[in-house]
Amino acid sequence: MTTTDHELAAQLAVSAGRVLLALREQIADVPPAELKDRGDAAAHEHLLAELARLRPADAVLSEEGADDPVRLSSDRVWIVDPLDGTREFSERDPDGAWRTDWAVHVALWERGAGLTAGAVALPGRDEVFSTGEPSRRPVSGPGPLRLAVSRSRPPTLIAQLAALADVELVPMGSAGVKAMSVLTGQCDAYVHGGGQYEWDSAAPVAVATAAGLFCSRLDGSDLEYNRENPWLPDLVVCETHRSADLLDLIARATGTGDAGPAPAKENAAP
Repeated sequence: MTTTDHELAAQLAVSAGRVLLALREQIADVPPAELKDRGDAAAHEHLLAELARLRPADAVLSEEGADDPVRLSSDRVWIVDPLDGTREFSERDPDGAWRTDWAVHVALWERGAGLTAGAVALPGRDEVFSTGEPSRRPVSGPGPLRLAVSRSRPPTLIAQLAALADVELVPMGSAGVKAMSVLTGQCDAYVHGGGQYEWDSAAPVAVATAAGLFCSRLDGSDLEYNRENPWLPDLVVCETHRSADLLDLIARATGTGDAGPAPAKENAAP
């Protein structure tokens, strides 16, 4: 039976997650920096091998791979982040358990259609969110605006928003985890202005959009993928009924959606 792109995205995200979980148990005692590097490499190699086997005609844009310009002339490009949240992947909670707030991103971009399939796996929680089976989410009621924010390095933008509105900050790890927290109803929005690349947001945006959430840049403009420069520094994911008010709040807080020039690749923050 033919595997659809939706199914393949989910299968790849889950299988790469299994590779990461197994690797972490095998080399649990290595320094965190080595664990991060080996996790990135193992998941990247797994995804590239599977895509070469199952979709050999498609191009790939991966955080961990060299950027092949052939993708710019390709009609189908897989945009992947093999390990979103390397820091969280390599850390333990105070009770000694491995952290679970990291993800694997797999998305498909098609010429003329944009993002057409995607999946975000949370391997440490045995969860996967896919465009093939968009998750239903509860709609929040009255109360403060619950924002998913970085546990360790929330952007300045978040403080600006909190100064203007009744905001509850919900700290957590990777970009994929933050975006999926809106899907599950844990948070009302994920607002990011501190710098990202296409692989940080492609799969989360594909999944969130398929489930009926609103996704855009900080100024409300469309998120565009498979561009020559993959720098895509800002992101809004929220419940649709909140989008107009949230974009107005962001405009009042910043006056602009421009996050500036791209830094070195390793300095991008989820």
